[in-house]
Amino acid sequence: MRDLSVFRALLLILTVFMSHQVAANSDTTAARSTALYDELGGHDGIRQMMETFVLNIAEDERVVHHFVNADIERFHTQISEHICELSGGPCTYKGASMPEVHKGMNISRAEFNAIVENLITAMETHDVAVSTQNRLLAILAAMHNDVIQR
Repeated sequence: MRDLSVFRALLLILTVFMSHQVAANSDTTAARSTALYDELGGHDGIRQMMETFVLNIAEDERVVHHFVNADIERFHTQISEHICELSGGPCTYKGASMPEVHKGMNISRAEFNAIVENLITAMETHDVAVSTQNRLLAILAAMHNDVIQR
């Protein structure tokens, strides 16, 4: 099941990049409805899901080394706000841009994929529908180049 989910996420990411229909820094948040935000459980649902995501990362030897010196509480708050905003919610992400955040981290494609796996696992843990997962992953896929090998 997990391999199928990872395959689905990677296929979705590949499709998005191959089609070039999602701009890396598009400003479409305001035009988006709140449907995705609501399907993710709103503010509380997103915060709980991101808490699970952070815990998944903490247990993942493939990527945890990138977070050793991180302020985990701040990371949880920032990622929750970012997902809230990207999904059409009322939050405003006040953190640095994705290239700035990931500068010097040298995240490999394999590590990026591991982080995606952790996110999918968190969404599955919180019973997020596959169609909803795919919509969020499509939005996040646009940031792929802002994260890898920075």
